[in-house]
Amino acid sequence: MRKVECIIKPFKLDDVKSVLTDLGINGMTVSEVRGFGRQKGHTELYRGAEYQIDFIPKVRIELVIPADQVAEVVAAVQKEACTGRIGDGKIFVSMIEQAIRIRTGETGVDSL
Repeated sequence: MRKVECIIKPFKLDDVKSVLTDLGINGMTVSEVRGFGRQKGHTELYRGAEYQIDFIPKVRIELVIPADQVAEVVAAVQKEACTGRIGDGKIFVSMIEQAIRIRTGETGVDSL
């Protein structure tokens, strides 16, 4: 099993959710997060004064999926989340040793 974490622009969430649902992904966790990477934030003008906005709003999607689905999930998210502009986000893939469904006690891939 693998955990896939995607940090994307908020307005791309519906597109990414739709493509993941089409791939048969039936569970995900979505969080509103703030951060910055190479873009280092931006400046905004408010009532004539300039303000530096260091942390940009993003959305984090977390999925735990069977290892054999990783390539297609990563490719689909990358395609749907891409705008071609700086700040599109990142995708992280890590190993999951065990998963347990609390209600039934199922373990491993069966618990997903």
